[in-house]
Amino acid sequence: MSKSRYPRSFAHPRYWPTWLSIGAMYVAAWLPWRLKMAIGKGLGLLAWRFAKRRRHITETNIALCFPEKSPEQQRQLVKDTFIANGIGLIETATGWCRDSEPLRHRVTYIGEEHIARAEAKGKGVIVIGIHFSTLDLGGALHSLFFSADVVYRPHNNPLFERFMTRARGRIFGQAIDRHDLRGVVRQLKAGRMIWYSPDQDFGRDVSVFAPLFGQQAASIRLTAKLARMTGSPVVPMMFHRNPDNATYTIESLPALDGFPSNDEVADATRINQFIELAIRKHPEQYLWLHRRFKTRPEGEPSVY
Repeated sequence: MSKSRYPRSFAHPRYWPTWLSIGAMYVAAWLPWRLKMAIGKGLGLLAWRFAKRRRHITETNIALCFPEKSPEQQRQLVKDTFIANGIGLIETATGWCRDSEPLRHRVTYIGEEHIARAEAKGKGVIVIGIHFSTLDLGGALHSLFFSADVVYRPHNNPLFERFMTRARGRIFGQAIDRHDLRGVVRQLKAGRMIWYSPDQDFGRDVSVFAPLFGQQAASIRLTAKLARMTGSPVVPMMFHRNPDNATYTIESLPALDGFPSNDEVADATRINQFIELAIRKHPEQYLWLHRRFKTRPEGEPSVY
């Protein structure tokens, strides 16, 4: 990002709370592991109790996506989701503020050969990641095995944006604004690996409707477009915190065969099928707190 987009100084009092947040992240990153997990759980429980709007969004998403669960099971999944995402805040701090090498013993990588095989084609690689609570720590641990660039959404707070971009720039080769399509294509054509997460609702103009957990979800068309423009293989990847709350698993799947097709809905459906598969393994670790189904097909009211 160009430096001209930042203020000349971040000394103004309006940035003091952000400085405190950044300082807290550095402190949290170096705490003993069990203490970090306990603090993360506490933060999640606080949010579950007091963040009523986010809890309503989460309850709605889980009711839509897991109708087979009883009301009690759904309530427990909502609570577990907030706990997992509270821990995710501490994991993000760890990924952004610490070197990843000392954490190597905490990660197991399954399917490295699929990434290596895709890289060997020399056309770049599109790695499909998902917005799990472990996303940023996952990127840091993935960098121990493969170098990649990342596509991200800029933060509205310019101080936090600079902090976040520098942190991700240390982990990844480049942090690319999601609106910079040319930058993404340029890196892929240069043979780079791009970490890309297509599982959020970016609105009707850039999406088609495709099934996700039995719901018609606005699903971004860009994944197939990038693959078509560059010839880059698309490799789905899962990253989860293991039940011991101390170790992690990265799993790369084989590159999608015959992707993209000439059918945008079919392509979006294939991506959504992978997203659903990954979420069902550890549903509490997904970012259910965002309005995944905010864009509705014509004539349908908001689910929120």
